[in-house]
Amino acid sequence: MKRLTITVGIFLSAFMVNAQNVDTLNQNTAEKLLNSDTKLSIGGYGEAHYNQALSSEFRKNGTLDIHRMVMFFAYNYSKKTQFVTEIEFEHISEVYVEQAFLQHKLNKSINFRAGLLLIPMGIVNEYHEPTAFNGVERPTLDNKISPTTWREIGFGFAGTILDASLKYQAYLVNGFNGYDGSAKFSGKNALRNGRQKGAESYISSPNFTGKIEYFGIRGLNIGLSAYYGKSQSKLYNGIDKNDSTALANASSSVVGVSMIGFDTRYNYKGIQLRGQLYYTYLTNTEQYNKFTAVNNVNNDLGNSMAGFYAEVGYNVFHNSEKIKSELIPFFRFEKFDTHFSTDAITTKNDAYNSTILTSGITYKINPNVALKADFQFSKSKADAEFSKTINAGFGVNF
Repeated sequence: MKRLTITVGIFLSAFMVNAQNVDTLNQNTAEKLLNSDTKLSIGGYGEAHYNQALSSEFRKNGTLDIHRMVMFFAYNYSKKTQFVTEIEFEHISEVYVEQAFLQHKLNKSINFRAGLLLIPMGIVNEYHEPTAFNGVERPTLDNKISPTTWREIGFGFAGTILDASLKYQAYLVNGFNGYDGSAKFSGKNALRNGRQKGAESYISSPNFTGKIEYFGIRGLNIGLSAYYGKSQSKLYNGIDKNDSTALANASSSVVGVSMIGFDTRYNYKGIQLRGQLYYTYLTNTEQYNKFTAVNNVNNDLGNSMAGFYAEVGYNVFHNSEKIKSELIPFFRFEKFDTHFSTDAITTKNDAYNSTILTSGITYKINPNVALKADFQFSKSKADAEFSKTINAGFGVNF
C-alpha cells in the first residue's frame, strides 16, 4: 500500500503493558444505553462550531453552526430484548435517523440485531460523540474514505467473547446507491453520495460488513474492519432475467466495493495515541465511468482509494489529584487520496490527493463537556500552498 503503511508502527511500540480485561475505550452512547437497567433510557450529544478561513489577500467571513444536536432513546422490553434509536438534528433544519435497531440477546456472547445499523468501519463512525475525539471537526478521512456517518438497513450479530477482551460485529446490509438515473460516485466525492441512510432504501444485492476489536490490554483498543459487496442500481428493477442486453446495461451501472480498515487507540497515563488506516478497492470502474458519462465526458471515479491519520495528544493534568478536568494539546496528520489508482480511461487527479495538519487543544471540563479550538492546514498535491482555517466550538454528551 505504498507509503501509507509506515505510520502503523508508531502505534505498536507501546502496546506491551500489564494485561487487564478493561473496556474503557469501547462504549459509545448507544452501547451505554443498552447496558442500562432502566426501562426507558435517554441520552444524547450536541456540538456548536465556529470556522474561520484565513487569507493573506482577501477578507473571508466565518461560519457559525449548531452542527448537530442528537437524542438517543433506548427501551428495554425485557432483559433480552431492547430497542435503540438515534435522532439527529443537523444544521438546525435537517433531521436524520442515524440508528434504529432491535437487539435480542441469544446468549452471553451473541446478540441478534436488525434495523438501521452503523457500519462498523474505523473509529469515528461508531464513536462520533464530540467528547470522544479531538478537534472541532471530525477527521476529514472519515468523510472522504469512510463516509461518516455511514449507516444502512440490515441484520446480523454482535457480542463480546474471550473473557471481555474481544468484540465482534457482522452484518448483512443494503449497499450504496450507485445509480438511480444519475451517477452517485465520483473522484471528488468518492462513495459518500451513495449512502442510502435508511431513507426509502432499495437493494439489488446484499453487502457484508464486519469488525473485530481487541481491548484485552489496559488502555488499548485495536480494530480490524471489512466491507464487501456491490453498489445498488435501480436499473435492475423490473428487467427480464433473460434479457442479456438489459442485464449488461444494468451491470455497467454497478461498482464492486472492497474496503478494509485498521484502527488503534492507546492511552497511557497522560499520553493519548490514535490512528486509522483505510484501503478501498473498486471494480468495474471503467464501465461505470463510461456509462455515467455526461455530455460525452466520462466520470472520474478511481479504482482504489486510501488514507490514514496519526494523532498524538497529552493530558497535562493527568498527574493532578485535585484537578479532575482534562487539558489535551494534540496534533493530527492526515493523508488520503481518492485517486490512489485509476482505470485505463481515467487520468489521475492530484486535487484528490490531500494532506491535512491539525493542531489544537481540547479542554474537558468533565468527561462529558468539551471546549475545543484548533488550527488547520489543508493542501492537495495540486495546490501551491496550504489553506488555513481556525476552528472553535464545544461539545456535550449525556
